[in-house]
Amino acid sequence: MTSALVPRRSLAPFAAALLAALPASAVAQAPSRTGPSGQVTSEGPAPAPAVASTTAAAPGTGSTATTAARCQDAREVAWIRRCRPERNTFELGAFAGVFLTGGSAHELFDPHRQLASLQDGDPDSVFFEPYRAAAPQFGGRVGFYPLAFLGGEVEAAAMPTRIVVDGEPRDRAILFNFRGNLIAQLPFWRVAPFALVGGGGLGTTGALGHDIDQSVHFGGGVKLFLSHRALLRLDVRDVVAARRRVDAGAVSYPEIQLGVSALLGRESPAKRPEKDSDGDGFLDRADACPFEPGIAPDGCPERDRDGDGFLDSGDLCPDVPGIAPDGCPERDRDGDGFLDSQDRCPDVPGVAPDGCPIPDSDGDGILDDVDPCVHEPETRNGLKDDDGCPDDLDPVRPIIGVIRGIYFDLDKDTIKPRSRPVLDRAVRVLAEHTSLKIEISGHTDSTGGLAYNRDLSRRRAEAVRRYLVEHGIDADRMTTRGAGPDEPLDTNRTAAGRAKNRRIEFMILVQ
Repeated sequence: MTSALVPRRSLAPFAAALLAALPASAVAQAPSRTGPSGQVTSEGPAPAPAVASTTAAAPGTGSTATTAARCQDAREVAWIRRCRPERNTFELGAFAGVFLTGGSAHELFDPHRQLASLQDGDPDSVFFEPYRAAAPQFGGRVGFYPLAFLGGEVEAAAMPTRIVVDGEPRDRAILFNFRGNLIAQLPFWRVAPFALVGGGGLGTTGALGHDIDQSVHFGGGVKLFLSHRALLRLDVRDVVAARRRVDAGAVSYPEIQLGVSALLGRESPAKRPEKDSDGDGFLDRADACPFEPGIAPDGCPERDRDGDGFLDSGDLCPDVPGIAPDGCPERDRDGDGFLDSQDRCPDVPGVAPDGCPIPDSDGDGILDDVDPCVHEPETRNGLKDDDGCPDDLDPVRPIIGVIRGIYFDLDKDTIKPRSRPVLDRAVRVLAEHTSLKIEISGHTDSTGGLAYNRDLSRRRAEAVRRYLVEHGIDADRMTTRGAGPDEPLDTNRTAAGRAKNRRIEFMILVQ
C-alpha cells in the first residue's frame, strides 16, 4: 500500500480555521500593542508556563510541536485539545466486534466440494448452507501515520460461527479476513473522527470447506486519545464481496468494532519543547490562531469584521460598516432623509436644502415657502384667510358693524321697502367675497318687556337673513342672533338714543 505524502504547509489555513473555533484555556501572556491599521506588534514573547518556547516553526510544519502541552494537566490546557494525533507515529491495537455473515447470499464456501457432492442436479439441496446471521469478531491491527491526518493500516480478524441447517445451528466454521486500510482523521482534538477505505481477502474454513474471496470495505468511526500512549477506537464498516451465483453481483457484510491501541513513536512530553509557530508570544497549545500573529486574550489577530477600517475592539457597530468616530453608520436621527452630518436641524424633521423645517416668520400658520407676506401675518377674519397677507377690509367695510338704513314696521319683523338698497348692497358684497361668513344680530330699545324685545330682535335678524338667501346668498354662510335691549349703543331715556339702539348689525365670523 502506498500513499502520497501531503505537504504540511497545505494544512495551515485549514488547521488555523478549526483551531480558531476552540477556546484557549491557558494563554501565555505577551506584551503587545495594536498599531493604527490594526497590525499587531509584539514587544517580546512571554515565557511559557511549563517549557520555554523555541524558535517559531514555519506554518504547516508544527502539528507535532505542541505535544509537550497536549498531555499536561487539564488546568493548563483544555481537555479536548490535549493528546491529539501526531505524525510519524505507530498504532498497535486489538479489537472485538460483531460481523454480519450475509445470510443465504454469501459466497463463502468451497465450490469444488459442492460440485463433487451434486446428486440430483439441484445445487441448493447439497453442501451450501447459510451461516448464523451474526458472528463475533476478534482481531488485531498495526498502523503507521506519516502525517497527523493520514495513515495506513493492516489488520486481520477471525469470526467463529456455525452453519444453519433446517433452522438449527450445526457444524462449526471460522470466517476470517486480512486487509489494508487507508485512513484519514481530523488531528485537531483528542476526539478524532476518521474515515477509511481499503481492500483484502475474506475467507472461510471448516464446515463449508476452504474459500477466499476478494473484498473491499469502507466506513468510519472515532478515536478517543486516552493519554499520550493509549486510545480507544470505534469502527463501523461495510465489507463488500462476491454474491452467490450472481455474475458481477455483490453482498454486504456489515461489521462493528470496538478496540484499544497503543501509541508508539511519540516522544515524551517532557523532552519536547513547546513552540510558538506564529511568533506572537502565545504558545501553540494556548493560541487559538497558532499560525497568525495575534494579541490577548486568545492569540488571534484583532479583526475588522465589517471592513470599515475600525478594529472590532473600538467599533461600536462591529458588524455594520461605519464612519468616525465610533465605526457606526451615519444616522438620520429625525428621519427626514438628511444624514446628521448634513442636517442643520438633526433632531427636527426638515426639508431641502439644509434639513431644517420651513419657518413661519410671521407666525400666521402659513409657512414661508407659500406665504407671499412672510413678515406680515394673515388677518383671520373670514376674508381671504388663506392668502397669508393682511386683509384690505375696504371692499367689505359697508357690511361690517351697524347697518343703517334697514327699517321694520312698528313692533313687527316686516322689512320696509325703503331698506332694499342697503340689503342689495350687502348681497353684492357677499356674492363677491364667497369665503366671507357673517353673523346677523337684531337689537331693540328697552321699551316693552325683555322677553318680547329679545324675540322681536331675533325675528328681525331672521327676516334680514331670509332676504339675503332669497337673493342668492348661501344660508350656511349666515347665522342670526336676537340681542334685544341687552347691548345698547346709547341711552334709552331719549327718543334719539332709543332710535340708535334699534338696529341690525353684521359681524364677520372668523373661520
